[in-house]
Amino acid sequence: MIAQEQIPAVLDHPVYDPEGKKIGDAKHVFVDDASGRPEWVTVKTGMFGTSESFVPIKDASLVDGHLEVPYPKDRIKGAPHVDVDGGGHLDASEEQRLYEYYGIAWDEAWQQANEPGEGGWAHGTAGAAGAAGTAGMTGRERAGFADDEAGTAMAGRSMGDDAMTRSEEEMHVGTERVETGHVRLRKYVVTEEVQQTVPVRHEEVRLEREPITEANREEALSGPDISEAEHEVVLHEERPVVETRAVPKERVRLRTDEVTDEETVSGEIRKERIDVETDETGMTRGRDTGEGRGI
Repeated sequence: MIAQEQIPAVLDHPVYDPEGKKIGDAKHVFVDDASGRPEWVTVKTGMFGTSESFVPIKDASLVDGHLEVPYPKDRIKGAPHVDVDGGGHLDASEEQRLYEYYGIAWDEAWQQANEPGEGGWAHGTAGAAGAAGTAGMTGRERAGFADDEAGTAMAGRSMGDDAMTRSEEEMHVGTERVETGHVRLRKYVVTEEVQQTVPVRHEEVRLEREPITEANREEALSGPDISEAEHEVVLHEERPVVETRAVPKERVRLRTDEVTDEETVSGEIRKERIDVETDETGMTRGRDTGEGRGI
């Protein structure tokens, strides 16, 4: 369980599920009215943190600057919607609905939250820091720690002095990496008709006649005077022969280039204003605009 003094270290820090996947950032911590112990944490989820889901903080742990909760991201994103801005307070019916969603017994959780424990909190006692502003409340109240004054006070509770804290919401825009598609290389075979002209040779018969001369007379008279004879000549020709062989031509690979674009996002932030009112005659009313000008 997260102790009260650890709340500043939780707010605006990442929240991870049991598998080490980031769920979002912790936005608010709700404490028990009676014991003052942290009971719930809200986590900003979705694109640009547009959704805020409640998560039990009972079994959560603070590890290396981030909060780890024993629930998967999908289950947290599917939690019942509760208006976080509804006065900074979680009523009994809303809390019971959340306990049922997370499979936690409502009566058992209430008893554990109000048993005497660390920090000196006891059943039925809000403590010095929580006495003011809790009358008539049930369920859990949000611990509103400012980022630059972490641990100074909880929203809606008096710290025993005569000062009032004015707070403003600031918009923090971040990015999250999401998958937009898959690209793959696939090799397949196609067949093309290729034509190529090559020279081919063949032999043809040509009849030659030569007269009897002194040079060939002896060879001409070497046989019988009159006889039958036959002489055969073998003819040859060339024919095209086709064969194929695989030849590497190029290498192809996929690479990703990171391109930076600019997108404009808008959101609503709330600011507190402080008015001074008096019923005495001759006194003026003032207004603090929160922009550096006094009342």
